[in-house]
Amino acid sequence: QVQLVESGGGLVQAGGSLRLSCTLSGRTFWLYTMAWFRQPPGKEREFVAGIERSPGTTYYAASVKGRFTISRDDAKNTVYLQMNSLNAEDTAVYYCAATRDLNIQTMTSEYNDWGQGTQVTVSA
Repeated sequence: QVQLVESGGGLVQAGGSLRLSCTLSGRTFWLYTMAWFRQPPGKEREFVAGIERSPGTTYYAASVKGRFTISRDDAKNTVYLQMNSLNAEDTAVYYCAATRDLNIQTMTSEYNDWGQGTQVTVSA
């Protein structure tokens, strides 16, 4: 059974940075395509970024491209999301997700395994 545990959320001022981490246990991490989603208050969950297994092709939502960077460390079973130049619109609960699909998927229905979420709040 796959378990995903996120960490690194918190309160940050606009223009600041945060790094989220998500560690997978229970399965072989390097076999998974990993992604970050977020759910702003009162809105649906949306795709943020994804990374395929090695060599690690990435893909970003237009709203975060150039500001966020997704990466993975297969030795640590961990995927990261470096978030820079944060603004109020980035406020959301951020979720880590995993799929055995070889390609990055942007729809929540394509992911079977999810973390519990970590809150990111950006103050103006």
